Amino acid sequence: MTDSLKSLRERIDALDEEIQQLITQRASLAEEVARTKQNGEDATFYRAEREAQVLRRVMERNQGPLSDEEMARLFREIMSACLALELPMNIAYLGPEGTFTQSAALKHFGHSVNAVPMATIQDVFREVESGAAHYGVVPVENSTEGVVNHTLDQFINSPLHICGEVELRIHHHLLAASSERDRIERLYSHRQSLAQCREWLDVHMSGVDLVEVASNAEAARRAAVEPNAAAIAGEMAAEIYGLEAIASNIEDEPDNTTRFLVIGRRQTPPSGADKTSLLMSAHNKPGALYRLLAPFQHHNISMSRIESRPSRRGMWDYVFFVDIEGHAKQEDVAGAIAELEEVASFVKVLGSYPKAVL
Repeated sequence: MTDSLKSLRERIDALDEEIQQLITQRASLAEEVARTKQNGEDATFYRAEREAQVLRRVMERNQGPLSDEEMARLFREIMSACLALELPMNIAYLGPEGTFTQSAALKHFGHSVNAVPMATIQDVFREVESGAAHYGVVPVENSTEGVVNHTLDQFINSPLHICGEVELRIHHHLLAASSERDRIERLYSHRQSLAQCREWLDVHMSGVDLVEVASNAEAARRAAVEPNAAAIAGEMAAEIYGLEAIASNIEDEPDNTTRFLVIGRRQTPPSGADKTSLLMSAHNKPGALYRLLAPFQHHNISMSRIESRPSRRGMWDYVFFVDIEGHAKQEDVAGAIAELEEVASFVKVLGSYPKAVL
């Protein structure tokens, strides 16, 4: 070993020791914060708006060579571990273990939470509503295949609030216990994944029986125990079920991204860069939709999404799900909502929350 290499390693060791000491100091402060809150100053342990602000500052002051996202992920895990000293959190997600929703939950909350898989989106809502889980994570839309209607429908009657969002790049892999692709007779996957890989499957898997299952994790589980079977799933499912990636990144769109929502029982204060999601319905009159959207134009508020769903209150009666820029406590947003309530038959603010940071 050269003297220069030895010197570099000694400097790295010294920095590692300093970093560890600083993390220990941060953890001790987190414990002190917990004691202060338990004494009645503030019983809220997880603050979504503060965590978003901290991560934004981390990315703003980053000077490389690590990317902003990588630096923020490191801090996310430190924050997750420190928060677990204050309050170990249960996070319900659409399971089973190994789904992309689990990956989204861990991306948002870090790996120091207790991630609890649920069988359905409705079960995730119920788990949070009952207080058994502190928060839940559910998929809401995919950049290729559109919205997840089951999630939108749950918001119509649920008292829960949207507390955050997660954007996850989705990479699909062809997984199997054996690396011999020509032996595959059945391919399991969720219907959305089959749709997102349609072109690749037409070229490389023609003649193979495509079988829809409830989740990609379930697909991986079946591929692990059935001969001549394969699955389309992600890296986490491959690790959990001991499968080999025969082909990687087989999605047709390289920018394929799914958006997830974090749901909870408390409203989130402004973070400085927020979204607000609304549920609204119009009177059945000509120009009704125009009158619903006009308040946003009057107050110069940008709308990033609108979707319609049957209200289930009557035939051909619809509700609209809308995402707008800003927080409901901002003057312009509050003014638009007040104006909207005057012309709509129904308005429900689903939540104001920080925009996805990572």
